[in-house]
Amino acid sequence: MSHSNNLHPITQCPQSLSHVEWLGQKEAQEKYGPNTMATQRHIAGAFKVSDHKDIPKILQWAFEADASLQAISSGKNWGYGSALPTSDTIPIYILDLSGLKSILKIDTDLGIVTLQAGVTQHDLSEFLRSNNYDFMVPVTGAGPHCSIVGNAIERGYGITPYTDHFGAVTQLKAYLPNGKHYSSSLDVLDHSEDKLVDHSFKWKLGPYLDGLFTQSNFGIVYEMTIRLAQRPKAFESFYIQFSHDSDLELALELTKKILHDYEGILGAINILDRRRILSMVAQNPNSKDLHQNMSDDQISQLGRAYKIPAWLMVGSIYGTKAVVKAVRKDIKNRVTKHCHRILFSNGLLLKFAEKMFKFLPARFLEKPRAQLEGMKEGIEIMLGIPNQVALPLAYWRNPRINPNKKESVLNPGSDSCGLMWYAPLVVSKSQNIRSFVNFVRQVCPKYNIEPLITLTNLRHDLTDSTIPILFNANDPQAVQDAQACLDELVGSGLKHGYVPYRMNIDQQLKLLDPEALCWELAKSIKDIIDPKNILNPGRYQAMKLK
Repeated sequence: MSHSNNLHPITQCPQSLSHVEWLGQKEAQEKYGPNTMATQRHIAGAFKVSDHKDIPKILQWAFEADASLQAISSGKNWGYGSALPTSDTIPIYILDLSGLKSILKIDTDLGIVTLQAGVTQHDLSEFLRSNNYDFMVPVTGAGPHCSIVGNAIERGYGITPYTDHFGAVTQLKAYLPNGKHYSSSLDVLDHSEDKLVDHSFKWKLGPYLDGLFTQSNFGIVYEMTIRLAQRPKAFESFYIQFSHDSDLELALELTKKILHDYEGILGAINILDRRRILSMVAQNPNSKDLHQNMSDDQISQLGRAYKIPAWLMVGSIYGTKAVVKAVRKDIKNRVTKHCHRILFSNGLLLKFAEKMFKFLPARFLEKPRAQLEGMKEGIEIMLGIPNQVALPLAYWRNPRINPNKKESVLNPGSDSCGLMWYAPLVVSKSQNIRSFVNFVRQVCPKYNIEPLITLTNLRHDLTDSTIPILFNANDPQAVQDAQACLDELVGSGLKHGYVPYRMNIDQQLKLLDPEALCWELAKSIKDIIDPKNILNPGRYQAMKLK
């Protein structure tokens, strides 16, 4: 989208907002422009707030100035647009909420915490740790420095017990684009001091309006209450290996039955193919020519070197010692005769390996040592401890930076990584999943994109796949091929019923039909509360493009 020629952005902070931190055009572009999609938007400036009461003042200024605002929490929406606005047809200013860092209250009896939009996974983890609160952070693979509120209103998910992160939201507060303050029907009716009913009952009274603020541009959510899963008395993760690609259907059926029988005891179960696992544990063997896929020989060699199966099923068990022991035994009985190997995090083999590596010099058995370290970090994620274990994936085709330095804070956007996500929902039936896998493996290689497949089973009847489109962001041909690959995956995938649950900023502009009744209804609401379309224009908003 191009910047409008007849509307000129301001060059300095408006006098009425002089108490708000202001970034001019150049500084704002440098700070918020970097992203992993190799795309661009014009950013006119930025406001950074540290007090939510300044938000309606900024909204009022934008209304009077014919400007628009892009509200962000941490701006680390990697693979979907980072901090960039969806549309920039008029001067657009970032409204940065990352300074809203307060954890307002926690009720350890009910297991709910109220926090502001700028609170990150790391912030909440440190708060819980320092106060000895026995709860888990709703972590994601995006890393410790990403906003909890931002992920929830994007309807993200994780693999800890409350996998659906917006499902765990019980209360939120927001400002509408017209500056009015929103709180729920229960908040309005409850005249008690603590208003715990509003904070603990998700569905409120009357039409459920809190959900309107997810994947929308209807308001700026600055505060949220979420349920926290209590750290379990016992925990065990499992890693079930399948030797043959033809075992996919078997792995899926086992996953569905286990999730069906142990709902509430297991988190999500991931099924990963060999290429996807290699991208997590190995260096890219094509470092001299990044715009090519691993060959069958390379995959075979790396698979043998790292002992990587055709498919890996990964999950976690939470509960009392007796429950975990019983579920572990049952899972083992179900899968042993079907799989190549099953490992448990508390199993003797892993415990022996960990002890052995403590006594061996670092140069010995580097690959198994690295795998064990990655497994330990993965277990931390399952226990709600944020870390960067998933972030090196974004660097698979980055020619400049080695992401494996443990002391480094990884930022794929500012590090010029090439990453976009294809994240479709797929019917959880064997024939549908196999057709989907074949589809991805057919389309991606046409564009020299590695078909890295993860199937996340949130429930026994729901599968979401996350396919990372990894490319060298410094290679124009690679950028063009990556975009073409994603376009074909989405466009052709829709015909097969593979429907994305999230879209990046370019897709939101291209794929949403303004004549569909659902989007007409959304537009009617938007027109009432934001007649000049000043807040997050284009964000999940079907627009007629000229």
